[in-house]
Amino acid sequence: MPTHDNTIDTSTLFDLSGKTALITGGSRGIGKMIAEGYLQAGATVFISSRKSAVCEEVATELSSFGPCHALPADIADTADRARLVAELGALTDRLHVLVNNAGAAWGAPYDTFPEDGFRKVLELNLTALFFLTRDLTPLLSAAGQPTDPARIINIGSMDGLKVPTVLQTGTFPYSASKAGLHHMTKALALELAPRHITVNAVAPGFFESKMTEASLGRFRADIERNCPLGRIGRPEEMAGIAIYLASRAGAYTNGAVIPVDGGTSVA
Repeated sequence: MPTHDNTIDTSTLFDLSGKTALITGGSRGIGKMIAEGYLQAGATVFISSRKSAVCEEVATELSSFGPCHALPADIADTADRARLVAELGALTDRLHVLVNNAGAAWGAPYDTFPEDGFRKVLELNLTALFFLTRDLTPLLSAAGQPTDPARIINIGSMDGLKVPTVLQTGTFPYSASKAGLHHMTKALALELAPRHITVNAVAPGFFESKMTEASLGRFRADIERNCPLGRIGRPEEMAGIAIYLASRAGAYTNGAVIPVDGGTSVA
């Protein structure tokens, strides 16, 4: 009869030593929180963002925690996305973790919502993310093992779980794109599992970031009142869920959409 080793070793359960991660939108906000967490957990991290100087500056800053490298790119641009994939492939032959965090939001009244703004949000939040993931699948597949799969972690939003009302401004393409991303996460989880790649999504609530700066400045009291825990998220709480999903602790989690919003999406 076969035997199974059911010994639990918690000392390395959340260890990312030896893993390589790419984080899009990694130079600020949630992406930077995750990058710092991964570095402290032992990973080698590549961060990507549109602004080259900022990307390089943040990579240098984060290098105090571990090996962090800048790969600036605009993933919504087909040629630039291809360049990013090629440059990463020249630097490593396998990718253990892909964090799809780059995204955009656009708020405007329903009657005057601009078509170019709507298309821009959908293109970056959904279309570009799909094709970047597809083009990086060979590197992810090379890293995946049956009991330690490669990981894709999509950063969705609580706005993709319930219709946002607290900001009093229409964010139609943002909410739709994040809901679409949550569903696409589940479809990709089924598609990529045979290649030893898991796909999960995190649906954050409010954290300090460039994207939420204006909203928190105007509506912070309402946002906190709308959250059952009565506050916004802290950086370690975003890093924690991302480390879980990337580590041995999350190896059997696949196709999940995990809210990290203090309960706001169920309130």
